[in-house]
Amino acid sequence: MTSSPQATFEQQLVDHQAGLLRFARLQLRNQAWAEDAVSETLLAALAKPQAFQSRSQLKTWLVGILKHKVIDMLRLHGREISTSMDDDDSVDMLDLIGFKPDGHFAEMPAEWGNPEQDLSSQQFMKIMDACVEKLPAAQGRLFLMREWLELSVEEICKELNLTATNLYVQLHRARLRLRECLEHNWFATTQ
Repeated sequence: MTSSPQATFEQQLVDHQAGLLRFARLQLRNQAWAEDAVSETLLAALAKPQAFQSRSQLKTWLVGILKHKVIDMLRLHGREISTSMDDDDSVDMLDLIGFKPDGHFAEMPAEWGNPEQDLSSQQFMKIMDACVEKLPAAQGRLFLMREWLELSVEEICKELNLTATNLYVQLHRARLRLRECLEHNWFATTQ
């Protein structure tokens, strides 16, 4: 018994649901909102399956839809999202050590090999997801808003009522933590 193309497409959507939910939960930090965003994403995909023309992977197309749904949820529930930034919002120069005054690394990071090849690796993406999940909630949300949702600095600052300086400091801290986590859990084990 062969299944119809529509049934196959629906099953593929179901197969991606858990990953989409994890992404939405990381960004929204609210289970109900994340479930709503993923449901709206899957409904949008089911409503217009012809929009997916196999120019990219199905997951990439779904994440693109989900990004818009997450942004909608952030705007809808923006006042309800906690915007506390760890314990201190001030720039602590000790946190910024690791870079010279000219912006270069004080200590070069471990050899990362061929990042383009590694980025295409599903194993790398699992480690990357785990490292993002380990970030403090506020830093993880800001990092995802900037790097994954590709919101501008102005949009993020407006949505979360932050100064640009504070946003840059938090993004810097998140990137340092991600670098450390990736070096420890991925790059150090590949040699």
